[in-house]
Amino acid sequence: MSDEKIRFTLNGREVAVPAATRGHLGDLLRHGFGETGTHIGCEHGVCGACNVVMDGVVVRSCLTLAVQVAGAEIETIEHLGNDRNVAALQDAFVARNAFQCGYCTPGMIMTARELLAGNATPRRDEIRDAISGNLCRCTGYQSIVEAIADAAETLRETAGD
Repeated sequence: MSDEKIRFTLNGREVAVPAATRGHLGDLLRHGFGETGTHIGCEHGVCGACNVVMDGVVVRSCLTLAVQVAGAEIETIEHLGNDRNVAALQDAFVARNAFQCGYCTPGMIMTARELLAGNATPRRDEIRDAISGNLCRCTGYQSIVEAIADAAETLRETAGD
């Protein structure tokens, strides 16, 4: 067993953990750090429930080996509580009942946040395209699309605040 450690930034704090060569980031986040908002669904990179932000880009934590995050900055849904875009998305998801069971919601929020950061006025088809890599078994997606559109509108209206 090696004493080598993986060092990275997790939700704004520097961390170091033993380097497990075959463990994936999702398990490390959930079991090593208690970041249980990162849901492990399909473990094949299909469902998007495990989405996290790595160096500013949404990635599937089930497809990312823990050793790949050495030196990276990782953000989980738990860290985004004070993010203006996330607050608008959360409010819109509640208002539109776009979360039902809630299992896919953290991954959807991470994906939608990334979309709105790059596109303040997404069309419905652009929203559908952005979330096409996230599976939801409950809502039928329409309420999610409407919630993201509502959040975009709210953010545009409050941009000067």
